[in-house]
Amino acid sequence: MPHDILLVDDDPGTIQLIFGILADDATIRFATNGEDAVRLARIASPDLILLDAEMPGLSGLETCRLLRSEAALSDVPILFVTAHRDESIEVEGFQAGADDFIYKPINPRLLLARVQRQLRVKRMSDALRDNASIDALTGVANRRRFDELLAGEWRRARGARDPLALALLDVDCFSLFTDEYGHPAGEVCLRSIASALGKACLHPGDLVAHLGGGRFALLLPLTPSGGALRVARRALEAVESMRIPHAASLVAPFVTLSAGVACFGETSGYWRAASEPVTPGGSNDPPVQGLSDAASAALNQAKRAGGAQAYLVDLRESSTGELLGDLASAQCVKIRKRA
Repeated sequence: MPHDILLVDDDPGTIQLIFGILADDATIRFATNGEDAVRLARIASPDLILLDAEMPGLSGLETCRLLRSEAALSDVPILFVTAHRDESIEVEGFQAGADDFIYKPINPRLLLARVQRQLRVKRMSDALRDNASIDALTGVANRRRFDELLAGEWRRARGARDPLALALLDVDCFSLFTDEYGHPAGEVCLRSIASALGKACLHPGDLVAHLGGGRFALLLPLTPSGGALRVARRALEAVESMRIPHAASLVAPFVTLSAGVACFGETSGYWRAASEPVTPGGSNDPPVQGLSDAASAALNQAKRAGGAQAYLVDLRESSTGELLGDLASAQCVKIRKRA
């Protein structure tokens, strides 16, 4: 897969030159100002950013500081492109978070060498992070990775006004399962469930995570409420179809799941205010915790209703920016328990 490089420069000639040097080995996106650069980076985190140090409006230094303030972008290499070789410029650049400098007029061989070096470092960093983000028991994402991606997808959904759904799933009576069959059998059960959940997802960008114990999460970007409920049904049916015996269950004679789903999308208040800018951390940026809390409340409702079913809550945004969901009107999918 080619590397994704974000090129930020207000000079079309520089953009054309750098594109010609790097296009054979990378996918190049470009922005002509700092604001667009931050927006594009939030939508899809690049592997490398080439950033003009001198731009009108939001300067290169200010753009670099903004990018470094984003948790999802904090480890993306940034190479400043500048015509100035002043020591003070370099010091300010490194203090703002730059990884290296490319000087104009651009030397194609030197540019290519420095870009390749930064991409190698990024690959190594990504590999280390991925190893630290995998749940050793199930082979899916762990809680840390889930929290990071949830925060990043939330920002992207808010910025691009795309739907985002979250499903929390819990094995019904899992503690009774381990009491009955032992912890080794419980671990085998969880690995089987993780595999089934991966097959139930519909899009490559969907994430399966093990949150601990018998609890899993499905993070579903670009998924409206109807699609999220469909994924929840597939997940519950996939686990039920394995017919893993569970003699101690109070729900069914085999392993089942309950699910709570929350979706923030076109029925939400912010969707209708497309002209209002989204400022991370600002008053018009409700915290992602509201999405998690709604999914957890819906999961509890599914448990109280007897298990082996999914409840979905569509979230809306109040005038004060609070996320609200009405469990009383939640949609329910109940999976038929087969003997």
